[in-house]
Amino acid sequence: MSSTRVVVTGLGATSPVGGDVASTWNALLEGTSGVRVLTEDWAETLGSRIAARVAVEPTEVLERVKARRLDRSGQLALVAALEAWADAGFTGPAGEVDVDPERLAVAVASGIGGVTTLLSNYDNLLAAGPRRVSPLAIPMLMPNGPAAAVGLRVNAKAGVHTPVSACASGNESIALGVDLIRLGRADVVVVGGTEAAVHPLPMAAFGQMMALSKRNDDPAAASRPWDKGRDGFVLGEGAAVLVLESEAHAKARGARVYAEVAGAAVTADSHDIAQPDPAGLGATRAMKRALVEGDLAASDIVHINAHATSTPQGDVAEALAIRNALGDAAGSAVVTSTKSMTGHLLGAAGALESVATILALHHRTVPATINLEDPEDVGLDLADKVRDLPQGDIAALNNSFGFGGHNVAIAFRSA
Repeated sequence: MSSTRVVVTGLGATSPVGGDVASTWNALLEGTSGVRVLTEDWAETLGSRIAARVAVEPTEVLERVKARRLDRSGQLALVAALEAWADAGFTGPAGEVDVDPERLAVAVASGIGGVTTLLSNYDNLLAAGPRRVSPLAIPMLMPNGPAAAVGLRVNAKAGVHTPVSACASGNESIALGVDLIRLGRADVVVVGGTEAAVHPLPMAAFGQMMALSKRNDDPAAASRPWDKGRDGFVLGEGAAVLVLESEAHAKARGARVYAEVAGAAVTADSHDIAQPDPAGLGATRAMKRALVEGDLAASDIVHINAHATSTPQGDVAEALAIRNALGDAAGSAVVTSTKSMTGHLLGAAGALESVATILALHHRTVPATINLEDPEDVGLDLADKVRDLPQGDIAALNNSFGFGGHNVAIAFRSA
């Protein structure tokens, strides 16, 4: 394994609870839910009429002309990327700062891609014919559109990538970024995930799978990981982006470091297209491999930001996997699910939750899992209130799992 250490020097986000990293983090600590009742006419016929839209519209941040050339998923990705890029200390395209464009890469994931562009243009085609289809429809709807937009903005020439692994996509982009740096193919990689699928067709499809919560009368209480009253996840939208650098590159330019990406592991269940392996074997292997790659012991893990989506089967399977992966040390890690507040951002979930995990290490504070009123006995230390983390060198895990049996675990070490 490469000895190159990879660090996080920039963070960006736009989420259902905040328009940037600072507001998102504060909302998570305050236990604020971003879930609301949908007011569109089309939502009235759905079984689940709630979702977690972004707190700040991307068109309030981006220039209008540029925003119109992007699908909503691309808009959200660009908002988060611009914040992360500036947060890392970069003020312009790569050619104007201390990054060689040929040593700069992008990996921005999406689970579904430009679905709103695809469906709206199909509606236009049916209603008014081919001339009403946008000439920009293809670059807007293609899943790599957000990554391409970010790559163009920062002048990345070492590669622009789009991992697509359903709800594990955001974390897989981080794993890919780590690999690119450790393989010597880049010094800096802008990584993350984005999703914008609050639309009648995706919501109807998830509803037909019985995957969505129907707690329409109390939306803020609908996302309730590990609670016995959970009845499905809440669809969310948003984006999160991290700037990864080799430690040597970050030190050379005097960058501020949030945390180290100690290890990243990707596995597959090969069990079912939608249901998790009930024994959590693939998830267990991912966590164990992340620890090995990061040269970490199970006892080093003081916090886990769990995938925990608020589904009856998934939450229990993940808890079992955590216990199997960490053994006797599992009870010593503070476990939380920020999805209780943000809902499930699908392809952006892992990236947003990695931001939360990094900030938990950075500030030594773990956000609570809200709505945990009657918890399952899963054998873990579930954070039902804000919790402090110890001082000194500590580490944390962030898990993401997706349809298709995708598992990604990222291990972060305090700076």
